[in-house]
Amino acid sequence: MAIVINMPQLSDTMTEGVVAKWHIKIGDVVTEGMLLAEIETDKATLDFESFPGQEGELLYIGTKEGEAAPVNSILAIIGEKGEDISALLTASAASESPVELKPSKETDSEKAVSTPAPAAPIAPAPAALAPLASTGRIKASPLAKSLAADKGLSLAGIVGSGEGGRIVKRDIEVAAAAPIVASPAVAQNYPSSGYLDTPVSQMRKVIASRLGESKFSAPHFYVSMSIDMGAAMASRSLLNAESTVKISFNDMVVKAVAKSLKKHPAVNSSWLGDVIRTNYDVHVGIAVAVEDGLLVPVVRHADAKSLSDISTEVKSFAQRARDKQLQPQDWEGNTFTISNLGMFGVEDFTAIINPPDACILAIGGIQSVPVVKDGEVVPGHVMKVTLSCDHRAVDGATGSAFLNSLKAFLEAPVTMLL
Repeated sequence: MAIVINMPQLSDTMTEGVVAKWHIKIGDVVTEGMLLAEIETDKATLDFESFPGQEGELLYIGTKEGEAAPVNSILAIIGEKGEDISALLTASAASESPVELKPSKETDSEKAVSTPAPAAPIAPAPAALAPLASTGRIKASPLAKSLAADKGLSLAGIVGSGEGGRIVKRDIEVAAAAPIVASPAVAQNYPSSGYLDTPVSQMRKVIASRLGESKFSAPHFYVSMSIDMGAAMASRSLLNAESTVKISFNDMVVKAVAKSLKKHPAVNSSWLGDVIRTNYDVHVGIAVAVEDGLLVPVVRHADAKSLSDISTEVKSFAQRARDKQLQPQDWEGNTFTISNLGMFGVEDFTAIINPPDACILAIGGIQSVPVVKDGEVVPGHVMKVTLSCDHRAVDGATGSAFLNSLKAFLEAPVTMLL
């Protein structure tokens, strides 16, 4: 008898999938464990293999390459050669509502539109603009300029921690080790009129749905604080002088967040409607920018991991996210999320809570500013953080206490090792 292969649910938030590529064609013989297709979900593109018992000739393909279909709809049918599957298709059509299959990529009918004539295709983006430092408007040491060129980094997006905001070697190392990577701003030759419609990816659809629901259903409030990062900078330099694994400021924030969550478990919680779930396991999600949007791989039991372990794991996540090699277990189970835009020159910002978490921490860059110490104005290094809280689960005093603990850990990093 013919066997229906349904569109699988490959992540907890997946409602439909796009067939990125078929690895078999009509008439091929399917065997157990064979790679059938690559399915694009809301999080990644994953290999889909045949299950035990799914063996026979491929008789029908229900979703073509580039098309989207709901979870559990007919992906393919296998059976004996020449078997009549018309009744099976009729029964399936009768039991399901009609589904409009939309291509995931731009088709010939989806082109740039202009008035009165069609817009010319957008020209390929030129190479990144030369760093502004070459004009003297951005101060950077010769070594920093050389390192930035070697690593393909634009100085325009890096905040200097040297005297007077000068970019120095450590600033390049921080930017190179950052878990969030994006291309520097470039000039593009856009048409002078018209517009371009770009099909929305599965990932972007889910980002829009989940964060829209979070923003408009969870009553957000925000608590901000400035943290003196002078001791953290000194500690990081000492650690990196001895360790083969280079520690970033983001790694130190992850560790400090995890330790603070153990002290304030109410922040490590979720609003579930009838109950507030307080999580005793600390699983910190790290927002990572990718081509189509944002992924949040999870450092599990972050409170029990060393800075070196956290650094190694975050770097691996970031690379695999960019290579689209993350698996569902990598991005599920977060209890708290960190979003860090400091490496892009952002001083401070607010983030939308990432469900099911009750809180998310937005991290700004380390700014070289004058500070008052012992009654004197001296050069300082300050980082601004903002905690977004779901007021249904977390109150202002609770969020403030958490930030005070985070501040204490980062201003005395040795206490994170206790």
